[in-house]
Amino acid sequence: MTLAGIKAAARDAAYARRKAAFAARGSEDARRLLEVLGSHAGKALSGYMPMRTEIDCLPAMATHRGPVGVPVILGPGQALRFRAWSPGAEMVPGTFGALVPAEGDWIEPEVLIVPLLAFDRRGYRLGYGGGFYDRTLEALRARGPVTAIGFAFAAQEVDEVPIEATDQPLDIVVTDKGILIPGG
Repeated sequence: MTLAGIKAAARDAAYARRKAAFAARGSEDARRLLEVLGSHAGKALSGYMPMRTEIDCLPAMATHRGPVGVPVILGPGQALRFRAWSPGAEMVPGTFGALVPAEGDWIEPEVLIVPLLAFDRRGYRLGYGGGFYDRTLEALRARGPVTAIGFAFAAQEVDEVPIEATDQPLDIVVTDKGILIPGG
């Protein structure tokens, strides 16, 4: 089977695990994320607008002390840009249906909360297949230090995410059950 086929099969299995975890979720899912973000107060943060069965990072975004943005997809093969967001901001559907602020300044995040389908203990994530976060993390890391925080249900952990040379690892993975520091 090709790497593309292996990743497609892994995505199908990951969607099913995340859907089951989402159905059983509790009200404390973001508590550990809030703890981790406490050490990043004042830094520009990127979160995401949760879709379907993604774990909800909005409580952490809403209380972050510093600028907060959400990703905007500009087009295929491009890195993400991040538009300033705050609770109550007017939101409009963006690419793939993700909500984005209708207007606002662009920010360059120093800390990113990254959505995912699956993750492993090495810090690799299985995304949705567009490569947007991999391109973005590579470009941001070339300019300076950036912290990429995967946020997921513990049930989304797999033994090994299939990777290729362009895949960017996460620095931290925060789940509803704990915090993982890859290689730590």
